[in-house]
Amino acid sequence: MAQPGNTPRRLRRPRPPVAETSRARGRFWWLKWLLGVALIALLIVEGIILWPRLNEYWQALTEIHWGWVAACVAAQAVSLSGYASVQQRLLNAAGVVAGHLKNLSVIYASTAMALTLPAGQVFSTAFTYKQTRKWGATPVVASWQLAMCGVIAAATLALLGATGAVAFGTKVSPVTLTISLVGMAALFLALRYVAQNPGSIERIGHRVLALYNRSRKNPTGRGMHRWSEILKQLDSVELSRTDTAVAFGWSAVHRVADVLCLGFACWAVGADPSFAGLLIAFTAAKAVGSIPLMPGGLGYVEPVLITALTMAGSTWAQAAAAVFVYRIISFVLVALVGWLVFLVSFRATHHEDLEMDLEFERREQPGV
Repeated sequence: MAQPGNTPRRLRRPRPPVAETSRARGRFWWLKWLLGVALIALLIVEGIILWPRLNEYWQALTEIHWGWVAACVAAQAVSLSGYASVQQRLLNAAGVVAGHLKNLSVIYASTAMALTLPAGQVFSTAFTYKQTRKWGATPVVASWQLAMCGVIAAATLALLGATGAVAFGTKVSPVTLTISLVGMAALFLALRYVAQNPGSIERIGHRVLALYNRSRKNPTGRGMHRWSEILKQLDSVELSRTDTAVAFGWSAVHRVADVLCLGFACWAVGADPSFAGLLIAFTAAKAVGSIPLMPGGLGYVEPVLITALTMAGSTWAQAAAAVFVYRIISFVLVALVGWLVFLVSFRATHHEDLEMDLEFERREQPGV
């Protein structure tokens, strides 16, 4: 105990001597120096080996056909417009009225987030959810629309990949193809059925909740009101066969226009890949790009595209130049336009969205 009149001293952790700390920091200086020299040597060797290819690559870029580049930009714009039309059709089926320009602006802004931010898909999904809620969508309808868009986009991408494999002459297992298509169709039809017939599953949900409450020793009616609210919100969705066909049609436009963007990029630099190879390259790149390692798949989508286009009949230099053009338009240009749209159209209301952010996080938590 401290004596009266004396100020108690704080207990502090003993610090290592300055000399010892300096020795610890400088102990592995030689390892850092060796790694730096090895990296420089590796870059020099790669430069020497790849110089002929880099020279051809630069020549392909300097002889670029700007008319095809303009067509590439137009195809990418059509692709994003097609995806906005899918979203608009699904929202209209749920009674949410929003014009094409509104949906297109959300698609551009959310795509920019997905392409450039770490964990961009999370920010993109949350942003789209908030905007559709502002347009009058209930929480369940907003989540349903996001799920349906994802299922439809995955289905059309799978069909493109299967078409490319068949055109290339690859033996696609009928069993695997059938299981994949049937699985996606079943998921889509299940979401459609739930949206059209919410009352038919109300009793099933009540029975499941009753069994769960009994096993967990919860009150008998726990969760029943929440379940009824969800079904009541889904009751506003009327996704007809026409709406379904139109949504799939616009999704096909979205995918085909993106493939054309890649094809136009190839023609812009003098490459002429086969049709089947182009489809396989596109599908493989989209599949690899869905792995959330880097924003927009930067750094590992490009080697997949270059390899696939080379196998499709292009030279390495042509494939690399085509991928450079395609990524500049589909990645850099789209991201720039998307962030510009966000700053002009959504920045003013960005700070007012805290309540919806919290709501989205609560809905993403298991069991909520």
